[in-house]
Amino acid sequence: MLLDRLHYGLRNLCRKGGRTLLTVISIAIGVTSVVLIGSIGEIGRQEIDRELSAMGLGSIAVSADQKLTQEEMTQEDLQLLQSYPKVQNAVPIVTQLSTIRMRGMIANAMVWGISQEDNQLISLELRHGRKFRESDLSGRAAVCLLDSQVAELFYQRENVVGKRLDLLIDGSYLPLEIVGVVSSGGSVLQNLVGDVIPSFVYLPYTTLQDYTGDPSFQQIAVTVQEGESTQVLAQRLEEAVNRQHQLDRGFKASDLTRQKDSLNRLLEIVTLALSAVAAVSLVVAGLGIMTVMVVSVQERTREIGIKKSLGATQGMILLEFLMEALLLAVAGSLVGLAAGLGGVWIGCQVFSLQMRLDIPLLLISILVSVLTGALFGAYPALLAARMRPVDALRCQ
Repeated sequence: MLLDRLHYGLRNLCRKGGRTLLTVISIAIGVTSVVLIGSIGEIGRQEIDRELSAMGLGSIAVSADQKLTQEEMTQEDLQLLQSYPKVQNAVPIVTQLSTIRMRGMIANAMVWGISQEDNQLISLELRHGRKFRESDLSGRAAVCLLDSQVAELFYQRENVVGKRLDLLIDGSYLPLEIVGVVSSGGSVLQNLVGDVIPSFVYLPYTTLQDYTGDPSFQQIAVTVQEGESTQVLAQRLEEAVNRQHQLDRGFKASDLTRQKDSLNRLLEIVTLALSAVAAVSLVVAGLGIMTVMVVSVQERTREIGIKKSLGATQGMILLEFLMEALLLAVAGSLVGLAAGLGGVWIGCQVFSLQMRLDIPLLLISILVSVLTGALFGAYPALLAARMRPVDALRCQ
């Protein structure tokens, strides 16, 4: 019986192919909107999370609280944190906004002073040349690593190892040799907000300290061993550094992991809110289904009367029209899902992003679409089921 209703439903929908197609498209638009917004939100959240982790926002940052003390982080503080139990690594943070000059062209740059290690502050993928050696740090060598995007900007190619750039420090341009080209953790953020986040250049932190004449660190980034609580360790590190400086308060340890988690939760809320707005189009599509089905009932009034006079029950008529509404909803959902996923895949290919899907959201959008079709199709189906055969047969 169910297969018969399905067959009749398909036949009746095909009879009005143009109207059926428009209704399916309206449903597909709603589902596509939800899929696109949900997937974009998920991909954006994952990429931003990866970028923030690569830029150090997955660790603990220890720094001086300028409101409480004039003291600064020193080499002794770095040694203390590196040797502290349960600390995996501690690296100094020395940064400065500056200007770089190559081939007669000038660009703003964020200059990072880093160590020779593959540190946890910034994820650097070596593309050409080499990274820093111990001798570069101990000798305060005039060398640098250049972000691959900056190399493309100045030379229209990545491999610029051996070239020189001039770095503006205290009003003077100082020459540096490019010993390596790297792909840095900020690349996606640079693509999205290139006018805000400048070009990245990396120096041995000792060299940058020597150029600026400041032996201190703005911050020290600490990564913890796997399984350890960053919140508890942050409190202990804060107390240890304050004791070393013989202070009750003055230095603070910020748990950047918690800040990153808070940002992730905010992004999830924004994604859900936008998806809910997009889901309004599903309600509009449901109204379209109801309109089409009401018109279909009016057009087939005499047919309904004949079926009832031949023994069709109210349940059979109800199921037939309800099946048509569900078929419209399912067809629109599948088309919308395919269109949405296709759009997401194309976008990921264009922007070189890894495709990520929020599977629960996709399933919910399809379920809501089908339930919407059933809900809005119920009223026309009830109209058809409750018709009296005599009244229906009078209709011309």
